[in-house]
Amino acid sequence: MSTLKNKVQLIGNVGNAPEITNLESGKKVAKFSIATNEFYKNSEGEKQQDTQWHNIVAL
Repeated sequence: MSTLKNKVQLIGNVGNAPEITNLESGKKVAKFSIATNEFYKNSEGEKQQDTQWHNIVAL
């Protein structure tokens, strides 16, 4: 079985403090959210902002 790895870089604002959980194996899991923003002009030339929230789980 081959290993598939993806790399993603999110640059944004952290929405809340990380929630850290200790697993029985001794490992820790951190959960938090990040908001990323995209700015663009609509068909009328007005500046618009689109915010997307990303839920992150890190081992």
